[in-house]
Amino acid sequence: MTELAAQERTAAGHFDFSRAEWAALRQSTPMTLTAEELTDLQGLNEALSVEEIEEVYLPLSRLLNLYVVATQGLHHVANDFLGREPVKSPYVIGIAGSVAVGKSTTARVLRALLSRWENHLQVALVTTDGFLYPNAVLRERNLMDRKGFPESYDVRRLIRFLDEITSGHSDVEVPKYSHLVYDVLPDVERISTPDILIVEGLNVLQSWTGRTEDAPSRFVADFLDFTIYLDADHDLIRQWYVDRFLTLRRTAFRDPASYFHKYSRLSLREARKTALDIWDRINSPNLAHNIAPTRSRAHLVLQKGPDHRVDRVRLRKL
Repeated sequence: MTELAAQERTAAGHFDFSRAEWAALRQSTPMTLTAEELTDLQGLNEALSVEEIEEVYLPLSRLLNLYVVATQGLHHVANDFLGREPVKSPYVIGIAGSVAVGKSTTARVLRALLSRWENHLQVALVTTDGFLYPNAVLRERNLMDRKGFPESYDVRRLIRFLDEITSGHSDVEVPKYSHLVYDVLPDVERISTPDILIVEGLNVLQSWTGRTEDAPSRFVADFLDFTIYLDADHDLIRQWYVDRFLTLRRTAFRDPASYFHKYSRLSLREARKTALDIWDRINSPNLAHNIAPTRSRAHLVLQKGPDHRVDRVRLRKL
């Protein structure tokens, strides 16, 4: 790359990498996942290849490992200066992007890779789905058709969780969410002082635009050390959403306990029409007005092409 080209590529405050340029940054980072593990990690209708791990996620895991080590060093320096006992605070990674863009797969892959670096004993993964208001509350507020929009989340509860976990508290409660019944569950899981916490969800980079009385004094982004945004062309994401809906119609929706069981009885034509209607009424407006505008806040953007293949990577300059 010429000096002029490099200047043009970084002029907007970001380093912009082609896939090949990014892949070269892996250096000697070893491949630690087996083919069987890749099958378990991939999402619905996503073919997660060894090539994708080696060329995209191993360089990213190397970068994150360097950031984690540097941040831990800064914490030690600050504690020494202040003369206080160290408090174990996790390095927090946020992963944002549209419905169906592959956030969950990225989060699972990074958890698996980061947990295998010798200095990361525990990597926890939390999705913001559990911090949605229960369906009963959403119905009361006439928000069932806006599930996933900023106002459908109990942001105060999410902020409280992040405040406790980053303050070194142990045994912190995390609400559970079931995609089968499409609702928050009454029971919780507990997390105790991980080395790294990955927070994945539509809303992790959003500023607050919900009910005034619910407005928090801080945002989720205030707790994040590093943020990743998964991006793709709108038409691609829409197709991925429709394809996933059609696959679920043949699989999970057939479970009588599924909230969406009624969709399993639709014809292929009816199911496609229903999926497009849901996308156009709910997911597309949420992406356009609430999710996509947060892309510029991310430290790193993974730009996807067809087949969920990452084509370009944009990294914000320090």
